[in-house]
This record gives sequence, C-alpha cells and structure tokens, in this order.
Amino acid sequence: MTDIIIIGGGIAGLTSAVYALRTGKSVILFERKAYGGQISQSHAVENYPGFEKISGAELSMNLHAQAKAFGCEFKNETIAKVVDGKTKRVITNKGEYEAKGVIFALGAEARKSGLENEKDLIGRGLSYCAVCDGNFFRGRDVMVVGGGNTAVQDALYLAEICKKVYLTHRRSTFRAEDKLVEKLREKENVELVTDCVLVSAVAAPILKSVTVKNIKTDEEREIAVNGLFLAIGQVPATKDFADILPLDEYGYVIADETCKVSDGIYVAGDCRKKLVRQLTTAAADGTVAATLLCEELGE
Repeated sequence: MTDIIIIGGGIAGLTSAVYALRTGKSVILFERKAYGGQISQSHAVENYPGFEKISGAELSMNLHAQAKAFGCEFKNETIAKVVDGKTKRVITNKGEYEAKGVIFALGAEARKSGLENEKDLIGRGLSYCAVCDGNFFRGRDVMVVGGGNTAVQDALYLAEICKKVYLTHRRSTFRAEDKLVEKLREKENVELVTDCVLVSAVAAPILKSVTVKNIKTDEEREIAVNGLFLAIGQVPATKDFADILPLDEYGYVIADETCKVSDGIYVAGDCRKKLVRQLTTAAADGTVAATLLCEELGE
C-alpha cells in the first residue's frame, strides 16, 4: 500500500511529489513520456521565479532529481484504469498498485497545426507559448496562428517587442473578445491575415518563412517570419479517465482552487479547468493538491 500515487511527471506532478514526500508520505509517480511535460522541450525559460534563464530540460531534470532525493519511486508505465474506493486501485500495462490517494497531474498538449515538419521546427522558430518565448524574437517579424483570446493576446504582447506581427485565422471574424480585437487593429505593426490556413514552413536551419492559403480563393502567400506562435488551443490528456473525473466540454477536470475532485482524489496542473496555465500555476496546483491530500490522509 502506497500513500499517494501521482499520475503525470510534469511540473505539477513533480511538485506534488516533493511536497507529499516532505510530509513523510510514500509516493509513486507514473510518467510514460518525458519528465517535465511540455516545458522540457523549451530551450529557454525566463519566466520561472528564481531563474533568470534556464532550459526547460534542465528545470525538469532538477525537479526530478529533487523528488528522487526525497524518496520518490518512479514508474514508466501506462495507466489503463483507476478504480475509486476507500483504497484506490491503479491498473497499468505492467501491474496493479494500491494507494490511499491519487493526484491526477495529466497535463495538456498544445493542439498541433498539422505542418509536415512541425516537430522539427520546435526550438527553431516554432513555439506554443508567446509569453514564454516571445522575447527571443524581439525586433523580428513573427506570426501568430489562431482566432481566440489567447491568439489575440499573444499578438498584442508580441506587437510590443517585435518588428511586425501577422495574425492568421481561418475565418474572417475572430472568436476573441471584441475589445481585444479592436485594440489589436489599432496596432500599426500588426497585419490580420484572415480566411487563411497554414500550409507550410521553411527552416534553414531556423524558420525563414511560412506559406498560408486563402480558403476562399485558394491563393497562396509566402510570408517571411522568424517566429511562428501557434495559439489554436490545448488538448488535456484526460479522455482515458472520464469515468472517474468530472470533465467540462473541452475535457478539462472540473475542480476549484483546492484541486479536490472527491475524497482521496485531487487534480493538478494544466488539465484542471482554470484561467491561467503557466509553469508557476502548475507548481502552485501541485503544492495545493499534495498539501491538502496529505492533510486528508492524516498521520
């Protein structure tokens, strides 16, 4: 019997492990991919408190090492099912485990654009977070893809530091709030490229240009940019646990700031329904979930 099982080894999951272990609880953490989650792919992080600049991989490795030093047991296994009850049963592709409590730190993945070379472009001009990586393109031409609040806010942020910002959206109107769109239209260095979809991108070795196609005329246009920011949404990794977790229409776990789902079950990080998803909020969720779960479990 383990005290706490954590599903997910991103920033939220690893932070949960550190806090739970420091209270004397035994912890098993399951992660089937890379520790650190999405941020492990970022070549530089400049918005995490205490670090002027650190790579996402180094930050992830440091947190993993910290959890390991406190006694965390790590398992690279795929979770098949979690069964609720006074004792929680976690069934994986390799065995079955029991715990008094479970923290779901499943994370979310940025929705992909479908570009053939998208994976190769990461770290070479393509980013899923303007706030995280925008400063690396200061004074350059960049493009944001998307039509919601995040895309428009990203374009507004980038317009303050970049030479020119193209905002590409597949429709003629935006889903973002009207006030945000109007504010964006007032920016002289922003060009709205509507009714267009991303077709291809050229990097040699860093991003040089992208090609967009007008869905009404089929006309293609090549635009020279060094930065490409995709803001077309995220996909929470929760679908396999819909039987045990309450999900909203987008697949995010419904839980308030206590991160509690039900007795002995908590959620932390980007898979939780909330307003802001950043490294700091993932770490905060991990802290809250572990602390309150440990209090619930008692001595």
